Amino acid sequence: MAIAAMGAGAGLLATTGTDSGVIDAGIVVDKVDGLRTDFINGVDVSSVLALEASGVIFRDDAGTPADLFAVLAEHGVTDVRVRVWNDPHDSDGRSYGGGTTDAAHATEIGKRATDAGLRVLVDFHYSDFWADPAKQRAPKAWEDMSNDERASAAGEYTRQTLTIMRDAGVDVRMVQVGNETNNGVAGVTAWDGMAAIFSAGSAAVRDVYPDALVAVHFANPEQEGTYARYASILDNFDVDYDVFASSYYPFWHGTTENLTAVLSDIARSYDKQVIVAETSWVRTLNDGDGSPNVVGTADLATAYPVSVQGQATAVRDVIQAVVDVGDAGIGVYYWEPAWLPVGTADDLAANTVLWERDGSGWATSFAGEYDPDAANEWGGSGWDNQSLFAADGTPLESLNIFEYARRGATAPLAVTTIDAPVLDIQQGESIELPATVTVHYNDGTTADAAVTWEGGAPTSDALGEYTVAGTVGDGAGVNATITVRAPNDLLNAGFEEDDLSMWSFESDAATFSVVDDNVPAAIGERVFNFWDSADYSISVAQTVEGLAPGTYVASVSVHGGPADTPTAKIQLVATTAAGEWSAPLALNGWQEWDKVSVPGILVGEDGVATIAVTGTFGGEDWGFIDGFELHPEDG
Repeated sequence: MAIAAMGAGAGLLATTGTDSGVIDAGIVVDKVDGLRTDFINGVDVSSVLALEASGVIFRDDAGTPADLFAVLAEHGVTDVRVRVWNDPHDSDGRSYGGGTTDAAHATEIGKRATDAGLRVLVDFHYSDFWADPAKQRAPKAWEDMSNDERASAAGEYTRQTLTIMRDAGVDVRMVQVGNETNNGVAGVTAWDGMAAIFSAGSAAVRDVYPDALVAVHFANPEQEGTYARYASILDNFDVDYDVFASSYYPFWHGTTENLTAVLSDIARSYDKQVIVAETSWVRTLNDGDGSPNVVGTADLATAYPVSVQGQATAVRDVIQAVVDVGDAGIGVYYWEPAWLPVGTADDLAANTVLWERDGSGWATSFAGEYDPDAANEWGGSGWDNQSLFAADGTPLESLNIFEYARRGATAPLAVTTIDAPVLDIQQGESIELPATVTVHYNDGTTADAAVTWEGGAPTSDALGEYTVAGTVGDGAGVNATITVRAPNDLLNAGFEEDDLSMWSFESDAATFSVVDDNVPAAIGERVFNFWDSADYSISVAQTVEGLAPGTYVASVSVHGGPADTPTAKIQLVATTAAGEWSAPLALNGWQEWDKVSVPGILVGEDGVATIAVTGTFGGEDWGFIDGFELHPEDG
């Protein structure tokens, strides 16, 4: 949590120095070395028309109502990205939500951006609603088409839409032929068919906007070897494109150093330019509209402070990562910085009416007709806590990041966050609260500060989660969270320790290892990851000896995807001399943890049990395993 009131008397504050070329500001931003003058400072504001229809007002720095695009231009933004869905409406013409960005809406957004002096990136999803690595549904009108017919339709749709934009005077700099197309595009999953769609879209761009750049777009740069493989396949199929675009969210996508490495490899190997087409960071974990946020818990947001300062630092680091690629690194786009709440969090009923009427939320109830998974996403902005605007539409200082990155910015040294201790304890163990906590400052430095815990540590007699309040310095608060779990007879059950010798790992997967690089875990900070581009199998098992005879229960948590994969078969298995017990696990999507228990495990006089997760998977299936447990059933 952000700490706004820690005075100099706490011994934690000082004042930074100034530099003649550095901007005096309210946040600290290190200058990006090597930033080219024509670097693209982009934002995706595809939801803007629906938000305005729902009454959202954007303001200038003085708080006066203003045109969003003018405000963006005044804060150093050079380009606007807008997604295009073929037909984001149900059979009665009602919006699926997410901004309802069909060709007409996208053209209007593009024209307003152009009138404000901004250039435009057109992002074709080739779908009627959200397209991402987990889902690439064909537009309704293309569902009965062959792959060749879909490629032809994609080319024609791209040509028609861009012609409308050209005739309206939209200044298109770049066009994406697909969105996060790791696992397909327009319902096509085989690479020959995907390449045909990319090529058809590219040819249409060359016809209508011959000077525009053509981009392909993928996600998950942290998955070793995947970007190199995608680029090689595109080259093998002679796909005509200029820019390899990556999503990069620090919550999920590894380090910026890795991002630079994988993009540099593509730029060097295939003579392509590269961009980050989507990035963002959270400024708060609080929800603004009564609809849950995509990133709403602290365990997802560990790479940077959860604050306006954290947003600025995160984006600055992504800009540096792209700049470090060299001349081929041409830009960064922040995703939906203006997707604000349409009302307050305590007025969900009124907000729902607006989301349904205008499509200003993540998804409406009507989207279920096309995308059954949308029922789980129905609601408002899942992104309001990642906006670069306050809830009233006033720009936050993080919106200045593109200007600050060019010159650097300085501010009085201030505390941004204090790390809140998280303890995971087995029942009966002693609880020792830390004597110090780590304090983070806006210049990126940290220091340990003494903390006083109110009432001391609780006992671990009863299972459950406990919160202990603490005080740092002259009164800043911090809470310790303690989870007391049942005793676990498995060793290193959450993979938190480096010694993994108690585990047996068997797999032919390309990725099959413990990771802790900003990947959220069910328990602790580490988790076991598996993935491959071809069919594969896995086994993660531990054999325990010396158990008291009796009945036991085992459990484990997994998440993974794609959420609708028919190829993944994964289960929790317990084996003893008395028999075998198992239960199926489900890969329901990113961070959709499925915790399954197997009760009634009979352990005999030999005291031996083996607990395992086994599975068989299709190419591109992926997942994470964490939080094994084994304990007596009455424990």
